[in-house]
Order: sequence, then structure tokens, then C-alpha cells
Amino acid sequence: MLRQLAIRNVVLVEHLELEFDAGLGVLTGETGAGKSILLDALGLALGARSDAGLVRSGEDSASVSAEIELPRTHAVHSLLGDQGIEVDAGEPLILRRTLKGDGGSRAFVGPASVPAGLLRDIGAMAVEVHGQHDERGLLNPRGHRALLDAFGGLEVSGVEAAWAEVTRIETELAEARAELEAAERDRDYIVYSLSEIDALAPEAGEETRLAEERAAMQAGVKAGESLTGLDDLIGGSDGALAQLRLAARRIERGATDHPLLAEALASLDRALIEASEAEDRIARASAALAFDPARLEAAEARLFDIRGLARKHRVEPDALAELADRMRTQLSEIDAGGTRVGDLDRSLSEARLHFMNLAAELSAQRRAAAERLDAAVAGELVPLKLDAARFRTALSQAEPGPSGTDRVEFEVSTNPGAPFGPLTKIASGGELSRFVLALKVALAEAGSAGTMIFDEIDRGVGGAVASAIGERLARLALQSQVLVVTHSPQVAARAAHHFRIEKSHGPEGTRTTVRRLDDAERREEIARMLSGAAVTDEARAQAARLLEAA
Repeated sequence: MLRQLAIRNVVLVEHLELEFDAGLGVLTGETGAGKSILLDALGLALGARSDAGLVRSGEDSASVSAEIELPRTHAVHSLLGDQGIEVDAGEPLILRRTLKGDGGSRAFVGPASVPAGLLRDIGAMAVEVHGQHDERGLLNPRGHRALLDAFGGLEVSGVEAAWAEVTRIETELAEARAELEAAERDRDYIVYSLSEIDALAPEAGEETRLAEERAAMQAGVKAGESLTGLDDLIGGSDGALAQLRLAARRIERGATDHPLLAEALASLDRALIEASEAEDRIARASAALAFDPARLEAAEARLFDIRGLARKHRVEPDALAELADRMRTQLSEIDAGGTRVGDLDRSLSEARLHFMNLAAELSAQRRAAAERLDAAVAGELVPLKLDAARFRTALSQAEPGPSGTDRVEFEVSTNPGAPFGPLTKIASGGELSRFVLALKVALAEAGSAGTMIFDEIDRGVGGAVASAIGERLARLALQSQVLVVTHSPQVAARAAHHFRIEKSHGPEGTRTTVRRLDDAERREEIARMLSGAAVTDEARAQAARLLEAA
């Protein structure tokens, strides 16, 4: 509930601090005393649009702060937590707004600077302001469905969960279809590429082995070229061996007679042995270096094919076999993707059917709750002098969503035979205020904000109707804090707390002040409301009777 309102330099208010209590509180005062200023100031603290014209003349800035007590479990605490604002849930929440003369403004929650929109969100959750031109709360059709559900005690979590499941599957299905379509576009390419790799059938390590084999054969070609003609040079009829043998035979004849020739012959014999061994090694080398040119050509062709295919797919040659395995997996996944899409399609149909069944049950419960609400509101209209009016809760088909398939709107007909229409377009100012009150009373058990403020809800009525309004406001105040700006003595007499708004003129200009009245002052104020400027003893007696009756 609203615990305190502090105002500084707002229009006619120089400095003001008001303490509020639970129950029904009224604010009264003569016309023009400044009751609207208080509501404008409170609106600033609750995030209303700023206006430089609210800054008191001669001052540079204005400020308003509202101290609000909320239960620890109130949704405002979750909202603040989502915004990263830390507050003690056990302490009152302080909303503050400063306004400069040039129109600039700042908003605060406790010490934290916040956007004014956050104050507006907090205010909408903590305080209801009902005036003749207010189009929020009860007058906003977007909130009517939730109000009806709360009135009927309807549980919508099952529908919300079913709708969440529908949207989850729809998202998965859309993603699966997109993936499948993309995969299907790639299928032909994957199949062709896989056939190429399978036709080549590369093996791990094959590229390295072929490269080494090719290098060896190419090296053999060069070595073989160096052996060409060596057979004739060494072993031919005029080769080295033949010449060495001829020399050995010539020396052999004289070797027995001359020691040096014997040594020369021994050297020639050794040379013949080495030359013979060289001839044998050359023969074996020639045999080893011999190869089939077709084999080199085949090795080179396969090596180039493997490397070319690797470049095409931008992988290492040894990774071609692994790439083929991945492609086979892709094709399997494409086939499985079609199966998954089919499974999701069936799951979506089942989820939608489940949601529609729950939504149909909820719609039936809403129709029953609407009948009870219509009857409850109808019971409040006659005492509020709206006996010719009719109220109905209109249900129509809406797009499926987390709240089901119903659109809910409160409608009225103010004259017999007149068509039903929205509250704001059918009812006049006074009628609208009383319709709002009738609705609030009927919806009281559905829960309200911790604080409800009614601005001149009793305008244009008096007597029994004003008394009925006061009685209903007092009933509402049993469950929520209710503050009322009123001109009606019947309403004022019902209050638990009474504030008088006064305007004074002095050397320093015009000022608006507010003071809390004691019992004697309350009687005098209600007498003034009954009789006007000149308070009579009869008015005081009537005021006493009103207070006693209340």
C-alpha cells in the first residue's frame, strides 16, 4: 500500500509530506484547492509523462517520492530482479521522480536511477488509479481476460504449458524442415562426390606410398642412364677386362726373371679381380634398376588422381576415405531427417489437439464465470442508480495463444434497447465511474492492487446513490487501501482517514497544503460539504448523523 507521499515544488505545493494508512482514506477540499495537483504529483512518482509546467513558479526543479509497502512475494520484486535492481523485499519501496524547469526528468527506485518506464510498470502493478478519463485497468480490454480468470478462480497454467509445447514443436519442426530442404539441395552433389571417391577407393597412406614409389622409379631412370655402355667398357672384347688380361699375359712371360714384373703381375691380378667384381655389381645394379615404364605411368596417374580429388574437396589426400564416410553419414541423416520431420508433424498434431481440448474446457469455464460476473455486476447497478443499464462479459474467438482461444471484453448498454459497446464509448463520465466501482466490487475477491485511488467517482450524484458509493468503497477498503478524492459528504463519512486540501494566499504567493483531520475537524468538514461556505448547526448535526451511521 501507499505509505507516504512527499512533494516538493510541484505547482502550488511548496513542501508536503503525507502519511497514509490502510483502509478508506478521503481527500476533500473546496473546488480549486489543488486536489488534482496531488494526483498529478503521485502520477509523476508512478512514471507518468513529465511536464515542465508542474514545476512551481520561481523554482528550478521539483521532486516527488512515494513510499510503497509490498508483500515479499509481490510481482514487483521479480520485475526489479529482472532489471538487475537489488532492493530489500522486507523494506518499503521508494519511487522518486525529479523534474527540472526545462522539462528534463530523472526516475529512481531507491538510490538506483532507472527509466521512467520502469516506474510506470511498477506503478501499474502496485497502484490502480481510476478516473473518469482513465483508460487503463478495468477500461483496457487487454486486461479483461485476466480479470475474468481471476474472478472465476480459473487455472490457466495447463493451457499455457500446452501452448508452450505447441510452439516448441513448431519451432523444432520449422528448423528440421529447413535443415532437410538444405540437405535435399545438397543430396545430388553428395551422391556424385561419394561415387567419385568410391570409384577411386583411396586408402589411408596410399598417397605417400605412391609418391615414394614414383620417386624411386624416377631416380632409377637417372641411374640407369649412367650405366649405359658400361658393359662394353668393362666386359666387351675391347673392354677393360680384356685389356687387363692381355697385359697380364705379356707380363707373365718375364715375371719369373724380374721381381718388379712379378709385383706388377700381382697388381694386375688384383685389378682383374676388382674389375670382375665391379662388372658383377654393375650387372646386378642394372637388373635392380630395371622397371616397367607402364608401371611408372600407372603410379603417376593414380597419384595425380588422388591429389586432384583431395584438392577438389579441400582435404588432405589421406582424409578422402574419412570424407567418404562423412558423406555416407550425411546421406543417412538426410533420410533420417525426413523421418524426423514426419515424427514432428505427428507430435505437433497431437500437441495442437491437446491444446485445443484444454482451451475448449477453459472457454466453457470462462462462459460460466462470465455469467456469474454479469449477475454480480447487475446486482451492483441498481443501488448506483444504473438500473436502466446492462452489463455483459462478451467472449469471442481469438487467435490461439497461451491464454487459450478467447477474447474477453466488458461491455455495457446504458439504455433499454441500446446496443452493447465498450465502457469508454457508451457510458458518460458519471456512469463510467460508477460502472468502474460496480466492477471493482464484483471483482474484489479476484484481487486488486494494494492501493486503489478513485478521482471524484461520485461526481454528479448525491443522496442514496452517494451513500451506496461510499458503502461500496468502504467494502473495497476491507481488502485494499482505497484513497478517494470526493465532494460527497456521504462518501467522506465512510472514511477511516480524512485529509483536507487547502489553498492559501500570502506574501510569498499561493500555496496548497494538506492536513489530516481529527474527529471534530472531520465533522466540521463534512458539515461544510453539506451546507457550503456558511456552516450551520443543522449541517453539523447532519454531519454527526452521517458519521454515526457510517
